[in-house]
Amino acid sequence: MFKPFPVFIGLRYTRAKKRNHFISFISLASMIGIALGVAVLITVLSVMNGFDYEIHNRIFGMAEQVTVNSVSGGIKNWENLDKQVSKQPDVLETAPFVLGQGMISNAGAVKGVMIKGILPEKESTISDISKMMVKGSMSNLKPGEFDALIGRDLAEQLGVGIGDKIVVITPEATMTPVGVVPRFKRFNITGIFHVEGAFGYDMNYIFIHINDAQKLMQMGSSVSGLRLKVKSLYDAPRVSDELSNLLSANYSVSNWTEEFGDYFKAIRMEKTTMFVVLLFIVAVAAFNLVSSLVMTVTDKQADIAILRTLGASPANIMSIFLVQGSVIGFIGTCLGVFSGILLAINAPAIVSGIEHFFHVQFISSSIYFINYLPSKLNLIDVMHVGLSSLIMSLLATIYPSWRASRIQPAEALRYE
Repeated sequence: MFKPFPVFIGLRYTRAKKRNHFISFISLASMIGIALGVAVLITVLSVMNGFDYEIHNRIFGMAEQVTVNSVSGGIKNWENLDKQVSKQPDVLETAPFVLGQGMISNAGAVKGVMIKGILPEKESTISDISKMMVKGSMSNLKPGEFDALIGRDLAEQLGVGIGDKIVVITPEATMTPVGVVPRFKRFNITGIFHVEGAFGYDMNYIFIHINDAQKLMQMGSSVSGLRLKVKSLYDAPRVSDELSNLLSANYSVSNWTEEFGDYFKAIRMEKTTMFVVLLFIVAVAAFNLVSSLVMTVTDKQADIAILRTLGASPANIMSIFLVQGSVIGFIGTCLGVFSGILLAINAPAIVSGIEHFFHVQFISSSIYFINYLPSKLNLIDVMHVGLSSLIMSLLATIYPSWRASRIQPAEALRYE
């Protein structure tokens, strides 16, 4: 015999009732509502994670995680500083750079840019620029040959390609017999990169060899600073503080949060807000169980009275309806989790298919940095959503179950 009879009867009540199909319909609607709410919440959180991941990769594939600069404007004997910084346990790689402002021109077209001098073999260890080359290679930058890498959008604007020459003009002045004139130098384009949507890198940066940059900026053997790659991106502020205490007052240390921190705070705030708002949808569906179970309790008053007469305690009666509500919530949550995972995994393909079928574009790279819907499923989010749904479903069953346990047999059977 099935001994825990509250479980047995609760499961029996969960199945379709022959006498009152309307109550069964309410229970089914509650179950479907929970499933839809959970599925939508998992999908939305996955999309938010996808945007976070894509922007994270695009920004930090190029931007500085931690940067050490000189207060005086240039670092001499940067190799010594490099050795000192590299001893820190959280620092994985370092690379020197020279940074300056200038203009580039070709056939009458002029554009202001940031000129960045790099060591190709060092730069490839801390940034993804080598992976973002669409033409040429970063290894094409040779010292003394005045080669340059430019962004694809900038190349299109200037109408140049591999093998063409551009004129680079810097604010540093040169004395000539006719007076002071800006410094300029002709560079060969040996590579074109493309960083899609990453805050204007394609339009605003050109990369040259660090030796050529030192000559162009008249910096001798000095560099502008050191870029550092750390073990954990989110440890960058702590590493920055530690280096500030370690290095002398001649150096200033900065990290990515000072430039891009607001973007990630905004994304996290949006994700938290969406989680809370959409959780209310799950809550509404879960608390539909209240009305469903209250109607069931009203419908089953005679059964409850008989069970009480046969010796069932109020706790047994309460357990029966707790089981019924919990089963509905559990099944709805499981269906929602399964549907949400399936939808989150296939969301990019589904949106792409809709865009192709209706000839529309929902996402533009000029606004969202990418031109497709990203989705990244996070099992921690799935667990949080599932547990939240189960807890709300359980809470929704407490009042109807308590009300059922308070029914008195004599009152229930008076009109039977």
